[in-house]
Formats: sequence, C-alpha cells, structure tokens
Amino acid sequence: MKIKVLVADKFPDEYIKQMEELNLDVTFSPKLGENDLPNSISDIDILVVRSTKVNAQTIANGKNLNLIIRAGAGVNNIDIKAANQKGIYVANCPGMNSVAVAELAMGLMISLDRKIPDNVIDFRNGKWNKATYSKAEGLKGKTLGIIGVGAIGKEVAKRALAFDMKVYGKDISRIEGVMIKDFSEMNQLLPMCDIVTIHLPATPETKGLFNKTMFDYMKPNSLLINTSRQDIIDEEALLKAIEEKNIRVALDVFKGEPEEKTGSVSSKFQSNPNVYVTHHIGASTAQAQNSVAEETVRIIKDYTTSGVIAHWVNRAKISDAKYQLVVKHFDKPGVLAHILDIIRDNKINVEEIENIVFEGGIAACCTMKLMSSVSPDMIKKMNESPDVLSISHVVI
Repeated sequence: MKIKVLVADKFPDEYIKQMEELNLDVTFSPKLGENDLPNSISDIDILVVRSTKVNAQTIANGKNLNLIIRAGAGVNNIDIKAANQKGIYVANCPGMNSVAVAELAMGLMISLDRKIPDNVIDFRNGKWNKATYSKAEGLKGKTLGIIGVGAIGKEVAKRALAFDMKVYGKDISRIEGVMIKDFSEMNQLLPMCDIVTIHLPATPETKGLFNKTMFDYMKPNSLLINTSRQDIIDEEALLKAIEEKNIRVALDVFKGEPEEKTGSVSSKFQSNPNVYVTHHIGASTAQAQNSVAEETVRIIKDYTTSGVIAHWVNRAKISDAKYQLVVKHFDKPGVLAHILDIIRDNKINVEEIENIVFEGGIAACCTMKLMSSVSPDMIKKMNESPDVLSISHVVI
C-alpha cells in the first residue's frame, strides 16, 4: 500500500511530481483551511503545510498521521503539544526562505524611507507631489538594529552592509558569521538605531517583546520592520508609539490576518498613514518556494526510505534519564532482547536507545539512557550472554 501524502498549501507542480515519482499517493489541495483539514486527514500518513494551521482536532482525526512537515521555517501554526501526545513527528525547512524574507525586509526599509507606496497611490489618483516625496533620508550611513540574527537576520545584515549602513545585532545566542556588532541589551541598542528590523521566532519569550518599554527606547522618527511573527509586537503599544514618536512601520504580519489566500481584510492599521502592510509574502518568491519544496521532498524521501527525520523539531531536547548503559555485543539476533528483558523485569524505563554496528557487521554498540540505575546483579545477568562483549554503566 502506498504512503499517502496530503499537501494542503500552495506547492510547485514540479515537486508534487517528484513526490509521485517516489511512489507516494499524493493529494494536492492548496485551498484547504484550518477547519477543512480535520475532515481531510483520516487516512493520510504525511501532511505538508505552509501557513495553514494544523490544530488539535486535525491531529486527533489523523488515524494514520505520522509526520507533519512545515514547508517553511517556523512551526507556530502547528499544535506541537497535540502532536507530541500522539507521537507524531513535526519537521520544518529552516533557512530555505531566508533570502526571500531578507529581500522583503530591505524592500520595506527603502519603501518607508522613500514613501514608495504613497508615491504610487498619489499618481494613480492623479496627484503630483514631488515636493513631499523629495525629502527622503536615504539608507547610507543609517544605523540598523537587527533583532534576531539567525539565518534571515544574517542575510539582512549582508544586504544592509552593502548599502553602507552601520549594522548592529541582538540575538539570544552569540552572533557568528557576519561582520556586525553584537549588543546584549535592548536598552543599549534601540536608542542608537534609525531602523529596527525584527527576525525572531514566535516563542513564549518573544511574545509581546516589543511593548511600551521597547518603544520608549526607540528614537523618534525611526523605522520599524517586522517580517517575522505578529505576536512579537504589542500592537496597542505600537499605535501609541506611532502617535507619540512618529515611528513609521512596515509589517508583513499582523493580528487578525486572514488565513485565506484571497478575500476581504480589516485592520486597525488600514487608516494609519505611518503603517505599510504587505500580505504575508516574506517567503513568497519562486526561488524561496523551490528551495523549501526541494527540502520538503528530501525530508519525505529520507523518512520513507530510511526512517530518518531531518529537522525533527519536537524531539525532546533534554531527556529525564539519569543513567547511561553502554553494551558492546556481537551483532546477532536476541542479544539486545536478553538485555532489555532484564531491564524490563526490574521495571526500569528506557528513555532513549541507539544501536550502531561496527564496520564489517560483526560487533555493535548499544547505548541506552535509563531512568533508574542498573544494579551489579543485573549487569552480572547481562554478562551471562556469550555474545555480550562489555558493559559500562555511568551517571549522566
């Protein structure tokens, strides 16, 4: 029986064909929304989404569901907790759309400085206003603060340096790989910046990060760009800062953004002349979508041929295991069963296990992480097998 794949978002035709060439049963339904998925998932093994939300009901209804792939970087549109409870792998495609998002961020900086959208609107309305639009500052020599210097932030830095900007960065870890200065405190960085661009993931730590305190640090008349996640910004605090400090803003994301690809939209930002909004298009270039699609197909191929999950995001980072047992043994049937029977009979839980075969296929090494300690008597019983070469047991 073929593995069934549901692609529930826009996806290049070429890569749908590549999936089918892997002998997969592929359903391509790019118009499915969050509320449609629960009724479309029952017999699906692998689900691929971009921005479509995968809620707990979808996961509960996925009787065969074993892998969810976010064809993009963040996974905040997937109910990870629900996936964890059912043992469903969640994977993503980090870094594949970095250049596209960086290009949009630079485009928004230029648009804010030159008021390009307002130029176009006035022209379409038959209004000529060169006197107003000739007063741009220009980006050269301006100080840019990049908040979040991951794959996207690094690409922004490269382009900003090419514009002769002074580039500073703030990240949760040490910044490496780009020639920019690293500041550890926002109260030092933000008052220096003419332009601030946000490239952070959505986490409990980043939710509402840009609040009244952060906007108080920012310069009057400065520019703010957010092409990451909407809940990083306290929008009421932002509107207040726009009013009080004349901060000008460009957003690719905002609260209440429609999930549908087309339709009507309503937002408190619509009538604010200091705010430009794009339609959540940061990753929407052919180059980015092809890169993401190629990585998605690679993840599926690895999973279906070897069981390996590339970019597995909901694997436990820290195990509760307190002890490690390493058994070197002859690579024969029943050897590990003998070891595991002893562990089971003593009611010890194995948190993780990995068995690696040495070149030649004669000997192997099995590493187990355990919740409880193995006693000397248990090790003695394990060593009774003539196929056990050595055993080591350590606290971790």
